[in-house]
Amino acid sequence: MTAEWIWRNGEFVKWEDANVHVSAHALHYGSSVFEGIRAYETDKGPAVFRLREHSERLMHGAKIMRIEHDYTADDIDKAVLETVKKNNHSSCYIRPIIFRGSGALGLEGRKRTQTEAVIFTLEWGRYLGAEAIEQGVDVQISSFRRMAPDTHMALVKAGGNYVNSQFVSMEAHDNGFQEGIALDVNGYVSEGAGENIFVVLDGVVYTPGAWSSILMGITRDSALTILKDQGVEVRYQPIAREMLYMADEIFFTGTAAEVTPVKSVDRIPVGSGSRGPITEAVQSEFFAITAGEKPDKFGWLTHVN
Repeated sequence: MTAEWIWRNGEFVKWEDANVHVSAHALHYGSSVFEGIRAYETDKGPAVFRLREHSERLMHGAKIMRIEHDYTADDIDKAVLETVKKNNHSSCYIRPIIFRGSGALGLEGRKRTQTEAVIFTLEWGRYLGAEAIEQGVDVQISSFRRMAPDTHMALVKAGGNYVNSQFVSMEAHDNGFQEGIALDVNGYVSEGAGENIFVVLDGVVYTPGAWSSILMGITRDSALTILKDQGVEVRYQPIAREMLYMADEIFFTGTAAEVTPVKSVDRIPVGSGSRGPITEAVQSEFFAITAGEKPDKFGWLTHVN
């Protein structure tokens, strides 16, 4: 369900009035950077999850994409909180985006287009389905590879990068799966279409590093923090495709997906085919903290009120 108000270039406008011209540079060339953030319902009102980290990543992305703008991470933090509050959300999904607007066509959009900054919110449940949190999802290895390091800049959450993700996701859905996993240019596991991946084998957790063209996810970092706090060994290394078939557990992380177990890969059951104990322990801690049921010992929540 959409919200009533959208923050746009420092002002609030009605949802239906937040229009973009058809000549916008981002529409034609993917010249945008964005974030996905969640605000969770707690007994103290809505709380935004890792707001500062998302705002800082947005700033880094705009810098790398050479999209000039007048906003700071502090400005984005403040605008996000104001937008959630103005729309009276108890919980919501938050989408800040900075993009090149109208002005001129052509690939070199600097100096010739105006920059837009927008924050909108909406009520959005479990990205991979409500039942997926417990039962897991069926995934396939995609025929589409993640971009090579010298083609796109995978660390940037840029609109243009998600053309690749769309191919991975559409192929998976067309083949009857809930999500796809892309390999990197060297044939090692990279990430899901919109999620980072963790593989559990013999009590050790494995996850790809930045060399595999992954987005350095903030929920990924949160899961790593929880695993360290729980004393679980984590190894950062290239992951062969067949390791997914050997795994005892696999789980995805992401703002939309949160912490979601993988039930099968290429129709091969993962472990016993149900959520494993390490995945469940990470989920339990993650959801307890975001719901305010456990102390926010890592300083992840920014309360709106």
